[in-house]
Parts: sequence; structure tokens; C-alpha cells
Amino acid sequence: MTQDMGTSYGPELLIRLREGDAGSGRRVQLESRLRELVRDGTLAAGTRLPSSRALAGDLEVSRRLVVEAYAQLLAEGYLVSRSGAGTYVAATAGAPAPATSKPPGRTLRFDFFPGAPDLGSFPRSLWLHTMREVLASTPPSIFAYPDARGTRELRGSLTTYLRRVRGVVVEPDSIVVCSGATQGLALLGRALARRGVGAIAVEDPSLPPHRAVLAYAGLEVRGVAVDEEGVDVSAINAPVVLTTPAHQCPTGVVLSPGRRAALVDWARAGGLVIEDDYDAEFRYDRAPLGAIQGLAPDRVVYLGTASKTLAPGLRLGWLVLPASLVDAVVEAKLLDDLGSPTLEQLVLARLLDTAAYDRHLRKARRRNGDRRDALIAAVARHLPGASVGGISAGLHALVRLPRAVNAQRLLERAAEHSVGVYPLSLHAIDPPRHTDALVLGYAGLSEPAIEEGIRRLVDVLDHLPEEVSHGQ
Repeated sequence: MTQDMGTSYGPELLIRLREGDAGSGRRVQLESRLRELVRDGTLAAGTRLPSSRALAGDLEVSRRLVVEAYAQLLAEGYLVSRSGAGTYVAATAGAPAPATSKPPGRTLRFDFFPGAPDLGSFPRSLWLHTMREVLASTPPSIFAYPDARGTRELRGSLTTYLRRVRGVVVEPDSIVVCSGATQGLALLGRALARRGVGAIAVEDPSLPPHRAVLAYAGLEVRGVAVDEEGVDVSAINAPVVLTTPAHQCPTGVVLSPGRRAALVDWARAGGLVIEDDYDAEFRYDRAPLGAIQGLAPDRVVYLGTASKTLAPGLRLGWLVLPASLVDAVVEAKLLDDLGSPTLEQLVLARLLDTAAYDRHLRKARRRNGDRRDALIAAVARHLPGASVGGISAGLHALVRLPRAVNAQRLLERAAEHSVGVYPLSLHAIDPPRHTDALVLGYAGLSEPAIEEGIRRLVDVLDHLPEEVSHGQ
């Protein structure tokens, strides 16, 4: 008789005992199969085996047969018995650990990664308390396949929040919840490509992963220059443009009033704007301007995320869409993953409804503002001739260097000093070999770490040769 075995008393195993064999024949089969599972690493060292009673029941054999098989493997050194705790695979019996193909990546002690919040300040207790409330108060239906648009609760809470804080013109039915801004752009890109849109304009410089996502969706990505007033609206060269007007990524400038008006006029004339409002909650000197979407809601897609305010690992973002795009994006979302995880959406909805989210943001603003000040002070103290640009906002700042250096050499030498830096040149569509500016994130570093990181960076720069720009 051929049987498959699975038991709740240990790992699920595949054990086949041939029909017709009885007594010692079946015991030998069981011993042989267990040896194989240990030797090939399927049963790793320290794995607890099913109890003899449970395994005998699953295999429909006598318990004595299993006890004798275990005893044989104990004697051979494949298994060990722990009094009162069961039978385990011996530490020396499993397959050797496979060699890694390359050494693990180096951890940088002073990593100025831009755009990341302080992960150590994630509100664990608040999140856990709210998750427990959600689990205790919601029906079993929350564990069913989700609504591809997002939960009704989160879409309703976002509607209230975005109206109040960002001036967005929004209804619950115009929102699609997605797995972060990256998926939001992927869904939009596919929906637009299926409608015959062939190209999209993006700011140059901008985030390379976003450009890659749009290109992968089938769109031709075209760069548009950015200056101290933001994106050059007059140079937009595609029917759709992706822009970061509240805090240009990565230069940190804000779209000027004249450019805002020009962008709205361009959209009303038939263009489509994707407004990436990625960190507008973090303005330290004044309240941010309202979203451009509020001026032309039928011609602007609003893209928001919790990655900067809470944590990127939550993978929570949202699109506010013109009515003409809702069905196409919902279809793309449905085909992509059937919908985002429900529990995290319900937790965020409750935080928004109870103002706990607002309280968290106030604390984060104070902390991030202090760290931005620490970065400015450290640059002024240790790097004469450099300047910090961009408005007082966001999670990163643009540091203009006194001279240009080779970007790749800078990355390598800085890493040797356990410092992570991010050249502005790497954000360009056609990256030059040299860079004279760095995009430095400060939210994830303490003030003493910012000071030490800049001090080490100066030591690196002092030993790099100057680069000459060749018209780039």
C-alpha cells in the first residue's frame, strides 16, 4: 500500500511504503526514506520529527515499527532524542550548508540613502495595538480575496485625509490602493499603453527605478529638463508627464507659481499629469502648497504613498484617478495581484480616522527637521565651499560640492569608509561620468551619525582627483 504522510506533530513528510511488504520490510523502507531526507537536507539539523504514535497513525503501521526505525537511526547518529521533548535530526547529520556565490553585501554604518524614513521610529506599539483592534472587531470576510480597488474603509479614510491635508478633489470610487508608488506607476503605464499612449515625459533628473517601470510597461520615456523653478513645462514632449511639483526628486526645488499655472493649462489643453506627491507631508518651514490635482482633477492622476511617512515595507500607496482611467487601472490591478493585503489597509484606515497618523507625522517632522539642520551644519563645518540646496522639506537634501569628482570612484571609496552616498549624476537619464552634487538622505541617521558621516565623506573627497567636465 502506498501512503503519503503529513502530521501536525512535526514537519509534513512524503513517506511511501510499498504494498505487500510487512514487518521488517516496511521498517527498512521507513529507515531508508528518513535517511534520504536527512542526507539531502530536506530534514535540516534540529528539525523535530513526528512522534512515533503520530507517524504510526499516519502510515497505518504499528507504533513498534516506528519506534524500532527511530532507534536504528538514533544508533546510527542521524537522530537524537531529547527527554520529554521528542526526536530531532542530529546537528551533524544534515547536508552541509551550500556555499554562497558571493560574499554578503557590506553594511554601511553611515548610509545617506535618500527617501527613506527613520525605520527605527516606526510606531510599533501603535501599529500592534491597532492591528489587534482590527482583528478583534472585523468579520471573517476580511480574509477573503480583497477588492482590487482597496478596502472601502481605507478609501473612505483617504478621501477625508487627502481633502483636508492636500486639497485633493477625491471620492472613494476614484481611489485605487496599490503596493507602493512603484506598482501605481506600473499599473498606470500598462493602462496607458493599452490605450495607445506611446510616450511619457519625466523630469530629468528623476528616479531611475520609476523610469524603468514605465519603460517596462511599454512607454517611451522622454526626459524634460529641471531648473530652479522645477520642470520646464514648455519643453514637455509627450502626451503624459510624471512630475514631483511639491518637492522635486532629487533636486529638492518646488515648482514655481508660474510653472504651476503653465502645467495646469497644459493639462487642461489635453495633457495628462501624474503628480507624484511622495513626501509633501514633510515641509519644515511652512505648510506645503495644495496638490495640483485640486486644480484639474479630470486631467491629473495623484500618486501618494505611506513609504515615506511610515515604512516602505508596508507597500501601501494610492492613486486618485480621473473617472476615465479608473476601470482600466482597476483591471490592471486585478490582473496583477487581485488586490493589496487587507489587514494593513484596515490598520492604516483606523490610524487616519483617529488622528493617530497626524500625531505620528508631527513627531516625524520635528525629528526630520532637526536632522536636516544637523546635515546643513555638518556640511558648513567640515566641507567649506559646499552648499545645501532645495527647500526645507522631505527626507533628503542636495549637497553641491566645491568640485566635480568621478562618481564611481566616489561610491567605491566612500563605501570603504562605511559611508553610503548617492551622486546626483546617477539620477540623470544620460548619466555623466562625473558629479558635482550628492543627494543625501538624513531621516534614517541620528544627528551624531550625520556629523561623523560627513566628516568621513570629506576625508574621501580630499583624496579624490578633480574631474573635468567635457560638456556634460
